[in-house]
Amino acid sequence: MTSRRTRERLIARLREKGIANMRVLDTILATPRHLFLDEALSHRAYEDTSLPIGFNQTISQPYTVARMTEALLAGGPLQSVLEVGTGSGYQTAVLAQLVDQLYSVERIRPLQEKARSRLQRLKLYNVMLRHSDGGMGWPEKGPFDGILVTAAPAEVPPELLEQLAPGGRLVIPVGGDLQQLKLVIRHDDDNYTTEVLEGVKFVPLLSGLVR
Repeated sequence: MTSRRTRERLIARLREKGIANMRVLDTILATPRHLFLDEALSHRAYEDTSLPIGFNQTISQPYTVARMTEALLAGGPLQSVLEVGTGSGYQTAVLAQLVDQLYSVERIRPLQEKARSRLQRLKLYNVMLRHSDGGMGWPEKGPFDGILVTAAPAEVPPELLEQLAPGGRLVIPVGGDLQQLKLVIRHDDDNYTTEVLEGVKFVPLLSGLVR
């Protein structure tokens, strides 16, 4: 179930759903998603579905990872990127292969530690991890060319908008029972445009730390 043929079937499904960025598709093809799941679920790694990873969290559906990554990269090469919600580390691993420097925050330490070991195993050394409340971002490392959020707040956190560089792109799910994936672009200090990409379903963005 982890063969190249199985992975290629997943890539074919992503292309059918409209993912066109070949760098994104090639990176997802090359990234071993089964390493980011507990062994009992690894046989389902290349299904286009979200799966549980513990602590009421999920590993995102590959289509969602591809869609968010493609939207983030659409403005051109990215040097410094913030990811809010490391989770399993799968989205982190995909992003790390496509940007220069990635900063990723996670509020649940056991998930962060698992993700750290997986990223080291894959020799992805351009990632810095931090155990912190994701909604606050990582202001000391900003501003960021791109920010990608993997859990849904009720509204876009102003702290994240402030950490976006001029010309930067924020890809974020927003809402409660009904959620929308949004792309926010910062044009200058106080000028932002927002585009709704599609309906989504993410776990909520929560505050507080889990040790």
